[in-house]
Amino acid sequence: MSSLPLIFAHIGDLHITRAQEQNYIDLLSIISQIETELGDQLDFVVLPGDNADNGKPEQYRLVATALKMLSVPVYILSGDHDMEQGSLDNLYAMPFARQMPFSKLHKGNRCIFIDVCGPGSGGPDFRIGEQQLQWLHSELAQETNAGETILLFMHTFPADLKDAAEKQLLNELLARYNVTLVDMGHTHYNEITNNGQTIFTATRSTGQIEEGPVGYTVISTYNGVVSWRFKHLADPFPLVMINSPVDYRLANNSAQKVGDELEVCATILGSRPLKSVECRTDIANWVTMTEFNKRFWKTTLQTPENLTGLTVKATDVTGRPGQWTIQPLTEIYTFPIRIKDGSDADTIGAWPENGIFGTQLGPNSNGKPS
Repeated sequence: MSSLPLIFAHIGDLHITRAQEQNYIDLLSIISQIETELGDQLDFVVLPGDNADNGKPEQYRLVATALKMLSVPVYILSGDHDMEQGSLDNLYAMPFARQMPFSKLHKGNRCIFIDVCGPGSGGPDFRIGEQQLQWLHSELAQETNAGETILLFMHTFPADLKDAAEKQLLNELLARYNVTLVDMGHTHYNEITNNGQTIFTATRSTGQIEEGPVGYTVISTYNGVVSWRFKHLADPFPLVMINSPVDYRLANNSAQKVGDELEVCATILGSRPLKSVECRTDIANWVTMTEFNKRFWKTTLQTPENLTGLTVKATDVTGRPGQWTIQPLTEIYTFPIRIKDGSDADTIGAWPENGIFGTQLGPNSNGKPS
């Protein structure tokens, strides 16, 4: 177990075409904000595929120009739009792109990046391929033996794989090797699915948005607990991430239920120094938290009866506050029966204050008529 949480930013499907388009302007704004406000507070940034809308070299040059602003590692996935020229050659010719599959270790978290588009024939022909499946199986086995928390990054839900045998095998691997998080793009809307073991997260696209304002997600894992925040581009900092305890919507283990004592851990993101960080349960008095590492704060509370909410509030030196509230997993919660088919069937539903509206507006679900 790491003493600090893994934290990364996910910038949704870019669909870059021309520099004059709004989604490219939005991408530049997002990257500028990440670099100036988050900087070395992130472990990496991930692009989930559909980077260039038509897979053309000039579109990738625009993406690469924007990414040059970032000082943190960038990991780039393939999407079906990246295959529009018949291969991923143009994607791989772009600076920052790595040949998939590959894996990286960050703070005891093994982050695995696979290609579900290149092995197919283009479009929604999502496939992994035998060679990549063998690599993935071997990688998962090694990392489980090493006791690492496993995160898998791919363009779309496992259920979207076209080969039924691949789909079944991938779902079996996720369960057998206790994969904590599968992070994806493709949907164009924010979505979280929880099958009781693995959390599946998809982030609203940067281009071709039909649902809500532009933004990006900040995701953390801390000793198996997943935290997920959608950051509207226009919202101010500081940004509060509650790393522990888990929100019941993201609970994937009954051992995550709170006990008599409640250890509260939070990361406060932003460029300005902090004046105070406090937390409270429900409407109890505020309790001062202690900074254990740069922008990572902790305290321990007594768990009240009938706990329903935990709030962490941070105030920077300018007096600007940021706060976040979760609903901790308690003994009264009963885990629902899960379908566990690698789709969005186990969705947590709407979470409006976190940018999840539950309407699934996008071309791959409830898209606008053409």
